[in-house]
Amino acid sequence: MIDSQDRPMGQALRRGWNRSCPSCGKGSLLYAYLKVRPSCENCGQDFTPQRADDGPAYLTILIVGHLMAPMLMFVFVKFRPEPLTLATMFTIGTVALSLFLLPRLKGVMIAIQWAKRMHGFGLAQFQR
Repeated sequence: MIDSQDRPMGQALRRGWNRSCPSCGKGSLLYAYLKVRPSCENCGQDFTPQRADDGPAYLTILIVGHLMAPMLMFVFVKFRPEPLTLATMFTIGTVALSLFLLPRLKGVMIAIQWAKRMHGFGLAQFQR
């Protein structure tokens, strides 16, 4: 059965960023940091066909790299800190930003798939 109603992309993206169900916005989308729930505990929306795979990791690397590389250059040229201090600061900053972004980008990727009705291929479809 195909649902013919439009699914609002902006609302789904906000809910995905907040790691909540893109359908109702009340249930949690993830558990155990990056594990996707099989379904929403509030509205029952099935999340088993949604697959984020490596997309959130690539986006996290892209964003963190584009933010931290210019900042590293700026701090090095402007303040000239000791190399160990610089490495420690940017290691902590990079890890913290990556850990912050990764689950949110996973929620966004799943929300995009949900809003566009993009469903991944399950193993059963390949066995036919």
